[in-house]
Amino acid sequence: MNQVIQERIVALKKVMEQAGVDYYMVPTADFHNSEYVDRYFKMREYLSGFTGSNGTLVVSQKEAGLWTDGRYFIQAENELSGTGIKLFRMLDEGVPTIQEYLQENMKEGQTLGFDGRVVDTALGCRLEKALQEKKIRFAFDKDLGDQVWSDRPALPCHPVTVLDEAICGKTAGEKLADVRSKMEEIGADAFLLSKLDDLMWLLNIRGADVACNPVALSYAYLTKSECYLFIQEGEVTDALRTHAAKYGITLLPYGQVVSFLKERKEKETVLFDGANTSYTLYRTLQEKGETIDRKNPTELMKAIKNEVELSHMEEVYLKDSAAVCKFIYWLKKNVGKMKITEATAAEYLDGLRSRIDGYLDLSFPTISGYKENAAMMHYEAVPETCKELQPEGMLLVDSGGQYMGGTTDVTRTIVLGPVSDEIREHFTAVAVGMLSLTHARFLYGCTGRNLDILARQPMWNRNIDYKCGTGHGVGYILNVHEGPQGIRWRYTEGQSEAVIEAGMDVTNEPGIYIEGSHGIRTENVMVARNGVKNGDGQFMYFDTLTWVPIDLDGIDTKYMQPQEIAWLNSYHADVYEKIAPLLTDEEREWLKEATRPVE
Repeated sequence: MNQVIQERIVALKKVMEQAGVDYYMVPTADFHNSEYVDRYFKMREYLSGFTGSNGTLVVSQKEAGLWTDGRYFIQAENELSGTGIKLFRMLDEGVPTIQEYLQENMKEGQTLGFDGRVVDTALGCRLEKALQEKKIRFAFDKDLGDQVWSDRPALPCHPVTVLDEAICGKTAGEKLADVRSKMEEIGADAFLLSKLDDLMWLLNIRGADVACNPVALSYAYLTKSECYLFIQEGEVTDALRTHAAKYGITLLPYGQVVSFLKERKEKETVLFDGANTSYTLYRTLQEKGETIDRKNPTELMKAIKNEVELSHMEEVYLKDSAAVCKFIYWLKKNVGKMKITEATAAEYLDGLRSRIDGYLDLSFPTISGYKENAAMMHYEAVPETCKELQPEGMLLVDSGGQYMGGTTDVTRTIVLGPVSDEIREHFTAVAVGMLSLTHARFLYGCTGRNLDILARQPMWNRNIDYKCGTGHGVGYILNVHEGPQGIRWRYTEGQSEAVIEAGMDVTNEPGIYIEGSHGIRTENVMVARNGVKNGDGQFMYFDTLTWVPIDLDGIDTKYMQPQEIAWLNSYHADVYEKIAPLLTDEEREWLKEATRPVE
C-alpha cells in the first residue's frame, strides 16, 4: 500500500505541474463541511492512506505533509509510515499550522490550489489574509485529485425520508417561522443553509448520503416568504413533494445552487455561516452583495431538545443501554472459551442493536480496541489484522445507534482478566472523572470550559492528559457529534463557546490513553436541566441518559473518596433498577453482581 500511495502522490504532482499549481491542499470534507463524509469525498484518504476522520494533506513538488489532531497521532504515524508523507501533529509545540507552513514555504506569486467546494469559508479567508503579502494566487476551482482517482465512486444519492412530525415536537412550518424571526432580528433578508444536519432538522426530513449520519446532500435558501431546497432528483420521493408543497418549499436540482445565487436578481442581505459554507459559495455571495457571516441560528435551535424529543431519547437510551449490558454479559461469559476478536466483538454488539425496535443504523462505526489498540482513540478493527481477545487485559468499546427516536453514544472499557495495579488506578481515575462531571452543579451562563476540569482533574492529578475534549452534543436522529455545546478545557482564539442551555445533551467521556499499553474511556450522555433559581441566579444540573455498569473489576476504591464511592453505588443502583426488566433471568443475575455496592 505504501508504494501505491507514493505513486498517487507522484501522479498528483504531475497534474499540479500541468495546472500551474505549486501547492495543493486536500482537506477532509464534503461540499457541506461535514465531519463524516461519503466515499466520493474521501480524496485525502485516497491520496495519503490515512483513514482518520480529520486530517488535511498539503502537497508541493518538494514534499507532502499531513496535519491531524491528537486523537489520531498514533494511527497516522502507523498509516503514513513508508509513504514519504510527513506527519504534522496539530497543537504540539513547535509544529506549524497549515497557514504558518504555507506562509513560510510558499514563494511570492505562487499558486495555491484546492477544491473550493470542500474548503470552508473560514479557512479560505484565513489563508487569503495570511498569504496576501506574498501575492499568492488561489486556484479554488481545481479538483485535481479527480484526475488521479480513476475509479472514484459516484456521488451518493438515496431517497429522503419525511419524519412523522409527532416525534419532532415541532412542525417544519413552526421551525421555518422561528428561523425567519431570527433572520429579521439580525437584519438578514435571506439565509443560505449548507450544514446538512441543520437542514434535516429544519425541514423534519432525513437522508442516507453519509454512513451513520441520516442526512441528504442538499442546500436551502430561505427568504421571508420563500424556501428553496436544492437536492438531487433521485432523492425526491412523493412524500417529500407532498411535504414541500404543504410548507411552501420549492424543490430545485442540487447542482444548481451556484447558478441560482448568481442569477438571483433580488437585492438581499444574505446570512450564512462561514464555518459551514464552502469557499466557492462564499465567493459567489461576495460578488452578489451584502452578507452576514455568523453561526446558523438553526444550530442552537437544534441543540436544545424539546420535551417530545427528550422523552423519545430517554426511551431509546434505555433500550440501547440494555443492548450494551447484554453485550458485556456475553463477552465476560465467553472470552477465552470461544474465538472472539476485536472485530467479531463489535459485530456481536452491532447485531444486538440491529434488533431494537426503530433501529436505523449505527451512529458511527463501532470502535473495539483491545489492550494497546485502545490507546488509539478512534481505532477501527479490521478483520484481517485485528487482535484476538484473551481472558486478560481490557477491551474498550465505543459505540452507538441511530433509531427512530434518538441517537446514542456510549463507551465502556471492559476488564477481561488480570490487569496491573497501574491500570486499575487509571481505570478508577477515569470513572471518578466521569462521575464528578455527572454531579456538577453550576450557574446558568457556564460553558463547557467551566466544567471540563471536573472530569479532567483526576487525570491531571496524575500528570496525565487526554488529547481531546470531554464532551460534545449528540443529535436527535442525526449526527452523533453536534454543537454548539461542548466540554473542553482549551481556549482557542476565534473559536466561540456556547452557554449550556436546559435541554442540551452532551457526552461525558474522560479517558486515559497510554501508547503501547492501554486505553480507557467511560462515556455517558447527559441532558442539562434547570435546577433551583434564587437570588444568586439559575442553578443547573445534569440528568443521565445512559445506564450501563462501570466494570467493578477495574475499580480500586483506595483511589476514591467516600462521596465518589457513593456516586458509583448510586449510579449502579439506578442501572439495575432501569435495565434489569429488559434482560433475561441469567443476564439479570449477572447485572445484579455487576452493580453490587462497593466500599
